Amino acid sequence: MLVDSHCHLDKLDLSAYGGDLDTALQAAYARQISHILCIGINLENIDDVVQLAERYEPVFASVGVHPLYRESREPTVDELLNIASHPKVVAIGETGLDYFYGEGDLQWQRDRFLIHIEAARQSGLPLIIHTRGAKQDTLDYLREHGGGAVRGVLHCFTEDLDMAKQAVDMGFMISISGIVTFRNASELRDVVKALPLDRLLVETDAPWLAPVPHRGKKNEPQYVLEVAEKVAEIKAVSLQEVARVTTENFFSIFPKAQPGGTAL
Repeated sequence: MLVDSHCHLDKLDLSAYGGDLDTALQAAYARQISHILCIGINLENIDDVVQLAERYEPVFASVGVHPLYRESREPTVDELLNIASHPKVVAIGETGLDYFYGEGDLQWQRDRFLIHIEAARQSGLPLIIHTRGAKQDTLDYLREHGGGAVRGVLHCFTEDLDMAKQAVDMGFMISISGIVTFRNASELRDVVKALPLDRLLVETDAPWLAPVPHRGKKNEPQYVLEVAEKVAEIKAVSLQEVARVTTENFFSIFPKAQPGGTAL
């Protein structure tokens, strides 16, 4: 079985399923996806995210404010900790730094990132990080403010092998999305090849970044299978081995999440 370690169930395009999320999740389960982590990206929709985790036993949630959602209400450490006390909220984030799409003075991103790092430190929960074009600041902030006590995931990884190795050395997993199947993603495939399988997760980031052969469609959890198949091809191991190890990795890095349940 596989885990979609990062997706946005509250934002899926369900038109192909008559608007029914249950049917979309059943399609995922039919393709051996057993658990899903539904990611919070702002405080305005966190109730929807948590309610989805409450509704489906194999679905978990995270709480955070995305680094590109500048207009979202700013979190406080106490607010993040309060929401993270919910039994189905297993991580802080997504958070991080994005200098690729960010514009102007981005100190607000760094300030927000620090709030999430502190919430992860105090709660003991893993941190889900979005990072693009901000390699050095991301690593420096984790080292200087995580105090060696914060670990988690660099999700939808697109940076270089050096960053991946430094993050792994700090106790982070590297999560691979459908980008790994894209024709121009040779550097990412080199990262996958170089890293040990026991430091990798697979994800969809649905509804975005549908993998080949589904490019041009809205992404959904069932397509994490194509991501896992590509990882297996790159690492010259069986799909079953990728599924087994990445699932073990998920429950290791997110210990508050518990395997089990058949609600999908």
